[in-house]
Amino acid sequence: MLRGVRKADLFASFVVFLVALPLCVGIAVASGVPAELGLITGIVGGLVVGALPGGSLQVSGPAAGLTVLVHEAVQRYGVAALGVLVLAAGLVQLGLGALRLGRWFRAVSVAVVHGMLAGIGLVLVAGQVYALGDAAAPAGGLDRLAGLVSLPGEVDPVALSVGGATMVMLLLWGRWRRGARLVPAPLVAVASAAGATWVFDLDVRRVQVQGLWNAVRVPEAADLGRLTEVGVIGTVVAFALIASAESLFGAAAVDRLPDGRGTDYDRELMAQGAGNAVCGVLGALPMTTFIVRSAVAGAGGAVSEGTRAGARTKVSRVLHGVWLLLFATALPGVLGAVPVAALAGLLVYVGGRLVPWRETRKLWRGQRAEAVVLGVTAVAIVAGNLFEGVLVGLALAVAKTAWEISHVHVETEDRGDTGLVVRVLGHATFLRLPKLLDALDALPRDRAVRLELGGLRHVDHACAAALEGWAAARGQALVASNRMTS
Repeated sequence: MLRGVRKADLFASFVVFLVALPLCVGIAVASGVPAELGLITGIVGGLVVGALPGGSLQVSGPAAGLTVLVHEAVQRYGVAALGVLVLAAGLVQLGLGALRLGRWFRAVSVAVVHGMLAGIGLVLVAGQVYALGDAAAPAGGLDRLAGLVSLPGEVDPVALSVGGATMVMLLLWGRWRRGARLVPAPLVAVASAAGATWVFDLDVRRVQVQGLWNAVRVPEAADLGRLTEVGVIGTVVAFALIASAESLFGAAAVDRLPDGRGTDYDRELMAQGAGNAVCGVLGALPMTTFIVRSAVAGAGGAVSEGTRAGARTKVSRVLHGVWLLLFATALPGVLGAVPVAALAGLLVYVGGRLVPWRETRKLWRGQRAEAVVLGVTAVAIVAGNLFEGVLVGLALAVAKTAWEISHVHVETEDRGDTGLVVRVLGHATFLRLPKLLDALDALPRDRAVRLELGGLRHVDHACAAALEGWAAARGQALVASNRMTS
């Protein structure tokens, strides 16, 4: 049995490596840093995070949700500052995990999780559609969407053909289940694009290669001194919170899968923090649980690629880091043959698969309020960033829940000469205050009123103050049957 488990994990680790290789390189290129930095993050995700406690089969790699933010940080502070930013973000994550704040992500709304995945996918598509034609992409999410109108006149038709062919190969190979199990579609598509580019000597932009060890840059004292800058501190906090959100919300999505396994959120957060600290020391990209990997497999969770391949223990995710390390040290020149447009095609395909089209349709048919939360979360991520978008989604989900549970009902009983008895039932919150006051103001002013609040389960401060004000306006006509407490 042990021998069988080892064989299953060995095969699964190799499958995950074949999927991770082009994605690590693609996210690095999209982030505006050397391709080797993406591989380093993948290696650390396997060898370091893979060996630490957390989600037993989830795989870590470069953070897709941070692609735009990393690109902006590199443009502003330089590649040399990336290491200290990621190192500090990792330390913040370790602190959050030590304070046991990761457990709160278990309460995340399903609509917010799906909205997060949709937002990440749309950001990837909006950015990489420019790289498909070797065109420069605007910085902001909304600017990228607006720039699509003038994009056709700026693209290189040769590069666009390479990127389009890569996407076609991903679709066709992915439908051939037997072949996709042996060789993952991402590797086949990118390798085919690289081979065609070399054979026909196509004039397209290729991945720049400088060697694994040359890409490593340990932060220096001057870099650490930049942590006193307000802008740098803000970027560190954004890195830490967005990376944590992507990892733990992804874990929430994974745990909801049929083959998902319970995640210790605090341990997972600390494992991600340790991994990012190591990545920072090496000057590499920030990492998260690798959500995009599952999108290629069409499963919707980072655990799926490994479990589909037969992974049974965390050995598979550690070994995938070993294979990345061996490739990066033994065959670095292979990366120089990969067209950037092919990697862009892969990420456009991945971004499209991240958008939960089926779940969105189901929510729209059955629970439109949840569908609105999903849509608003995704749009907020595209317009701003992942962290801001998730905060907007969470706030909207809380407001929706508060509205749904805030029901107040007013019953009136006419007792003739003794006056009216008015009973207020349910939850009296500020959301239902207009309805409550309208009902009370409609009562005849020439009748005595006895207001009974015993049927209220909750009265917030706004309603309590409004009821007291209404009572004062009615003078002696009001007799309350119980205390109004919030």
